[in-house]
Amino acid sequence: MKRKNEYKGIYTTFTMLLNIAVITGMYAYVWYTFYRRIMGNNIFRGPGNLLVIAVYAALYIILQNVYGGFKIGHLKLSDVLFAGLLANLINTAFAYAQICLIAGAVVQPTPLIFLFFADIAVLVLWGMFADLLFYRLFPPREILLIVGNEHYYKLRSNFESRYEKFQIAEDISIADSDLETIKQKALQYGSVILYDIEAKNRNILLKFCFENSVRVYVTPKISDVIMRGGSVVDLFDTPLVLCRNFGLTFGQRLVKRAMDIALSLFGIIVASPIMLLIAVAIKIEDGGPVFFKQKRATLDNTSFKILKFRSMVVDADKDGFKGATSNDKRITKVGKLIRPFRLDELPQLFNILKGDMSVVGPRPERVEHMKAYTSEIPEFPFRLKVKGGLTGYAQVYGKYNTTPLDKLKLDLIYIQNYSLRLDIKLLLMTLKIAFQKESTEGFDEKETKKIFQNYIKAQEESKPKTEEKKNEKD
Repeated sequence: MKRKNEYKGIYTTFTMLLNIAVITGMYAYVWYTFYRRIMGNNIFRGPGNLLVIAVYAALYIILQNVYGGFKIGHLKLSDVLFAGLLANLINTAFAYAQICLIAGAVVQPTPLIFLFFADIAVLVLWGMFADLLFYRLFPPREILLIVGNEHYYKLRSNFESRYEKFQIAEDISIADSDLETIKQKALQYGSVILYDIEAKNRNILLKFCFENSVRVYVTPKISDVIMRGGSVVDLFDTPLVLCRNFGLTFGQRLVKRAMDIALSLFGIIVASPIMLLIAVAIKIEDGGPVFFKQKRATLDNTSFKILKFRSMVVDADKDGFKGATSNDKRITKVGKLIRPFRLDELPQLFNILKGDMSVVGPRPERVEHMKAYTSEIPEFPFRLKVKGGLTGYAQVYGKYNTTPLDKLKLDLIYIQNYSLRLDIKLLLMTLKIAFQKESTEGFDEKETKKIFQNYIKAQEESKPKTEEKKNEKD
């Protein structure tokens, strides 16, 4: 198994280097045969030309790493190709700006446009061949799924959606089997998933797998996520991990606020024509209000009114709150156009400029949602240690219908590992997920109904007790 993983690493490294070499070589050809020639051969001596090419290669590598364009065998082929498309689009635009600055004038973009399409053709061929060969050399991994919770259908469906990479060969419940039997099966398969198992048994299995080099996928608990963001403190010979629980430092908040102001102002200026068109379209469709305001929870459990373009019919919640679902009849014609690309959220740039929100942070939940989710997950308010954001870790790596518990874990990963670099990465990733349909899927109706039915039931059950106490006081 160890040797097989080494071969995978060698293969992916080789394909990555081949990708970089071909794309960089094509740019070098365009630079030397066209742009360097029209600017005069003396514009740069040898090292200067190499520097221009090196900058192009470096930015390409950074963007591909951010978007996952080199992750053959790890991401779906469609995701790898889309990552390459975005990386090349951004890099080509940057290269053109760089060439114009060097020339001191606006130069002809045609060679770079041809280069862009040639790059895409090369990436498609490279991706298809590399992906096909990867799965021929390394067939799907057989995995043992060990569960402690019977409600694991979503996790299983997630793994089954990557059938070319994973094959769940067997399910086994910790409640129905003894640990020795599970250990032997883990050795047999060589890869296991530990899902929602109590700490004692999970630790035993995790240590056993570590000792025997068995690959383990673990769904983390909230305490694991908090620990993961801790820092090692070397005070003496007893290892200590410091878990900070006060959110961002003063310096981090200052830098983040400065970035929020700059980006929101820039966004408002650039997006103003689009926002004007959307506003007119909404007004023409049904004559109702253009904007939709709603109370949302943010830093320290305070609330503010979020601003969005109205994408549903007027009074969509007149019969009580119901989360938006796939093919929801309440969504307007304009809403169907703007929601998949999240254009309905553009007015939130004004919330960011005002200071209610940040560009990057946990999704600001409805106040009613916070109450309902907290009734089932007491730790849910942990995500309110920072301001809510237009985009964020859970928005990028999760989906609109990701379960509340998983959203909380993703948001805590962001809070515990916050850095300016992470914010920039999430902003770049947002460009990618904005065009992916699965990230804007509606609520899972069963999950939503279950959460809110439990919450409403609990509220109703507490009413008689409240009334009894009131009568006693009277």
